[in-house]
Amino acid sequence: MRLLLVEDDDRIAGPLMEGLDRYGFAVDHVRSGTSALSAAAADLVLLDLGLPDMDGIDVCRALRARSAVPIIMITARGEETDRVVGLEVGADDYLSKPFGVRELVARIRAVTRRTHPERHAPKSTGTVTTGMAVQGAPHAQLPEERGIQRIGPLTIDRRTRGVTIDSRPLTLTPKEFDLLVQLASDPGAVHSRQQILDAVWDPNYFGPTRTLDVHVSALRRKLGDPAWIATVRGIGFRLTVPDAGTYT
Repeated sequence: MRLLLVEDDDRIAGPLMEGLDRYGFAVDHVRSGTSALSAAAADLVLLDLGLPDMDGIDVCRALRARSAVPIIMITARGEETDRVVGLEVGADDYLSKPFGVRELVARIRAVTRRTHPERHAPKSTGTVTTGMAVQGAPHAQLPEERGIQRIGPLTIDRRTRGVTIDSRPLTLTPKEFDLLVQLASDPGAVHSRQQILDAVWDPNYFGPTRTLDVHVSALRRKLGDPAWIATVRGIGFRLTVPDAGTYT
């Protein structure tokens, strides 16, 4: 997959291109809006808003007027108005700095699934899977439960990024889901703060570490019981199942 990165700051562009390369993306880099508009066609555009020659909003509007190429805005502007304007002029997603390569890759894949669903259509393997029959097709069956994990009343579906407690769906942000998946990768084990930051935010993450505590607090609240995530003082966190009947 070929990406077009529109970013005038080489201190950001360099590490970003290296990180994306590790995930198998080919990246073309330009430093101005004018260069972006004259660049070769790409599969997806990563567009900074603070460009030296023109506003990224205008670049997005111009790209959208002539192409349906997916566009993810990456910018230090984090105000809601900026996000709304960006999305209204045609951006498919909006990512505020600072961020890690891992999160950006997840956004790229999510946008690609939405804009090019045919690239992610399941392929028939000819094998029989277990599950419920699909209505209207008595011999067809749902895909096997690969990627689904159950921990007490908690169910995590990595394939759909869905989470339920006692069949009640939870609405998690991408980071909250990734944090839960990391803790659930070894339930009961202690995950150090650095392990979590490396896995969920990326080893190249350069934001404040306090953000981990904020996300843990939000995730506890959404799970309905703070006992789901135990703090191991001075080390990190671990996922535990609360006593029956204590969660809501």
